[in-house]
Amino acid sequence: MQKVKKIPQRQCVGCRTKRDKRDLLRIVKTPEGEIVLDATGKKSGRGVYVCPDPECLRKARKSRGLERALETTIPAEVYDGLEARMGE
Repeated sequence: MQKVKKIPQRQCVGCRTKRDKRDLLRIVKTPEGEIVLDATGKKSGRGVYVCPDPECLRKARKSRGLERALETTIPAEVYDGLEARMGE
């Protein structure tokens, strides 16, 4: 019998859909309190996931989903920086 590899699922904080973890982008609040986009998925800190679509980040911003999940206030310039990095 072949062993079936289970792919971890995560929920996007913007559109609230569940997708494979590898198909989402991770946003992390580092131990120092900085909010960064984690392309590797290995940075330490509290993380949340969003679809690679900037529209999902806009939805999360509007609903304050990121702020609730990361338990912090996120300045507008951090959102703008994350959106710019997603567009690259």
